[in-house]
Amino acid sequence: MHTSLTWQKSTFSQESGECVELTAAGGAVLLRESEEPGVVLTTTRGELARFLHSLKTAPAIAPATPRA
Repeated sequence: MHTSLTWQKSTFSQESGECVELTAAGGAVLLRESEEPGVVLTTTRGELARFLHSLKTAPAIAPATPRA
């Protein structure tokens, strides 16, 4: 597990503890969900930047309407 790293919480985190945390290690960016700290996603700065850019610029998707 990545216990010796300093994890940073998202500024959008709720006080209830449900949040995304990230840290950098050896040129990689590590992300995890605070309620499952043992599950870590590893990526690069460039890949994360492209992913965030795509989220910010993608057209909004309407929520699905439930069928009766």
